[in-house]
Amino acid sequence: MIQICDFTPSPAEGVLLNRTIIFANGEVSDLEAARAVIQPTDTLIAADGGAKHCRALGLTPHVLIGDFDSLAPADLAALEAAGTRVIRHPARKDQTDLELALDYALAEGANDIVILGALGGRWDQTFANLLLLALPALSSTRIRLLDGTQEISLLRGPGQLTLTGNAGDTVSLIPIGGDAHGITTSGLEYPLRDETLNFGSTRGISNVMLERQATISLTEGLLICAVIRQNTTTNLGRFA
Repeated sequence: MIQICDFTPSPAEGVLLNRTIIFANGEVSDLEAARAVIQPTDTLIAADGGAKHCRALGLTPHVLIGDFDSLAPADLAALEAAGTRVIRHPARKDQTDLELALDYALAEGANDIVILGALGGRWDQTFANLLLLALPALSSTRIRLLDGTQEISLLRGPGQLTLTGNAGDTVSLIPIGGDAHGITTSGLEYPLRDETLNFGSTRGISNVMLERQATISLTEGLLICAVIRQNTTTNLGRFA
């Protein structure tokens, strides 16, 4: 049975968010936390071996996409029989299965995407999955990576992000693709005021939320925002 958690975003006036959950073929450290994220109205996409997580949760994805080198033929056949739309790509291709799944979701009009199973396992895949957040095609899309108590999103400058959680939650800010300029924060133990985080520096690691909300604004650059929450029950996935 699908459980519902407090994961509903606050869209801009007049904008209806079409949320898609993508299961990648990395690790899902807490299946019950993953289950709690999913809402009945979500579109479920499995990227190749990510279908194994769907099967473990007793879920049938709406779409299965990839070259299927990471999925047992029996699992593929079972999902097809259950009504999953299967989109097969050749093994010799220029994109990972997760990037193909993102392309499909965008083509279908998704503007709110949650990725489960994007981290862990192969380090090259993990790094590549993190950097997918910086794709220009995703610049107007709300997208997050989730695993257990941890959530990752990307802030593009100029822009602002409000984090919702609890006092004591850990927040790390990591510039990618170059330095991140004009960073101002509120609601964090170690504030930044129109400052720069240099690419490769660890200065932005392990800040702490002081209250239920923290705000980060960025003038220029790209900033990975990672939140480690103290528990999944009240906090998972609560970016406002």
